[in-house]
Amino acid sequence: MKYKWWAPYILACFALLLAGCSSGASGDTTTLTFFSTVTTDNDKKAMSEAIAAFEEKNPNIDIEENFPGGGYEDMLRVKMAANDMPDLFDTHGWSKERYGEYVADLKDMDWVDNLDPALDNILKDELGKVYAYPVNQAKDGINYNANLLKEYGIEPPATFDEFMEALYQIKEKSKGEVTPLWINGSDKSAFGQYFDQFATPLLVTDKENNYEEELLDGSFDWSNYTYLPEKLKEMNENGLLNEDVLTAQIQDQAQLMAQGKIGFTFGGGYLGPAVKELNPEVQVGVIPMPPIHEGDEPSWIGGERHTVAIWKDSENKEAAKKFIDFLAQPDIAKKIAEGTSLPAGLANVEADNYYADYYSDFEGVEVQPYFDRIYLPSGMWDVMGATGQELISGSKTPEQVSEKMGKEYTRLKKQ
Repeated sequence: MKYKWWAPYILACFALLLAGCSSGASGDTTTLTFFSTVTTDNDKKAMSEAIAAFEEKNPNIDIEENFPGGGYEDMLRVKMAANDMPDLFDTHGWSKERYGEYVADLKDMDWVDNLDPALDNILKDELGKVYAYPVNQAKDGINYNANLLKEYGIEPPATFDEFMEALYQIKEKSKGEVTPLWINGSDKSAFGQYFDQFATPLLVTDKENNYEEELLDGSFDWSNYTYLPEKLKEMNENGLLNEDVLTAQIQDQAQLMAQGKIGFTFGGGYLGPAVKELNPEVQVGVIPMPPIHEGDEPSWIGGERHTVAIWKDSENKEAAKKFIDFLAQPDIAKKIAEGTSLPAGLANVEADNYYADYYSDFEGVEVQPYFDRIYLPSGMWDVMGATGQELISGSKTPEQVSEKMGKEYTRLKKQ
C-alpha cells in the first residue's frame, strides 16, 4: 500500500482530539460525583473548602459537588431506582435502612478504629460492615437566647413542664414583644422537627412509657402520640408561637434571634455562629430535650449529621476512598466540625465549636437516635410535618393528627 505523506498529520490531530476529549477515570483526571444534604451557608462553606483543599493536593481528582437541599431525597430515590448513584453521597441518617444495599463496605479503612462509639449502632451492622464516614454528628436539643433568659430571671428548663412555663413567662415579661417559641412553619419539616425531637422523651426514654417494641412491630396505639399535637395547639392558641408560624422562613431565624426577638427555637448547630456574626452580644444556648415524664432524664437527639458513603458499583472506588481518607485526617475533620459547629464523628478529634461549653455542662447526657430513623417507615417525616401544618391551620384536631399518623404509619410500613 502506498504511504500517504499526510498520514502523520492526521494521526497527530487524532491524538490531540482524543487527549482533549478525555475525562473521568479514562483520562488523566478522575471525576467523582458527590451529593450532600448540607444546606446552611456555613455547612456548605466548610464542605466546599475541604473539597478544594483535597483537589489542590490531588490535582488528578476532580469532585463535582451537588447540594440540592430539599430536593435531595427525591433525587436520590430516582438514582436508586435506576441503580445510577453518585460516586459519593450523604446517607443522612439512613445508612443501613434506606441506602444499605447501595453502599460499599468501608470497614478496612484506617479511620474506622477512631469511629466514635456513639455512632457504632448507626453506621455499623452486626457483621462489622461500615456503611459511611461520619463528617460530623448531631446533638440536637432546644436553642435559646441566653441573654433574654438571664434578663427575665428564667432558668433554662429541665423538664417539659418547665419549658412550657418558660414560654408563658417570656410572653408575659416581654409584653408580647418576644416570640417564646419560633418555628419556621412555611417548611413542613420544621413541624417534623418538633414532633420528632419530642417523640423520644414522650415514647422512648421513660421506662414506664416505653413503646419501642410496639413501634417496631407495628402494634403501637397512636393515641399515645396525641399529647404532642395537643401541646403544639396549646402553644399556638395561647400566643406562644410566632404569629406568622405558617409562613415564617428559616432565613429569618438568625436575624430575629440576633435582635432579641426569639426566646426558644429549634436551630441546630449553625444558629449560634450565625447569630454571633450578626450580633456578638447575643449568646445562643442549647439544652438537651427535657423529659416529659416525671423521673425521666434529659436526652440529646442525634446520630450522624452528614456522612460520605461510596456507591458499591462506583468505577472510582479508590479515588473515593482517597477523598474519605483526606476528610478523616484529624486537622481536616476538626476544621469541618468547627465550621459546622458540631462534634466530629471521630473520637480522636476534639472540635472547639460554638456550643462546646454547653455540651460540657451536659456531659453524660445520652444521645438518642432520631425517632423517625429508628421507629418510623420511610416517608413518615413528610407526614409528621404536614400534620403540624394542618393542626396549626385548624384543618385537623390533635386526635385527627394522631389518627392520620397511625394510618400512614401502617400504610408505609407495608411497602
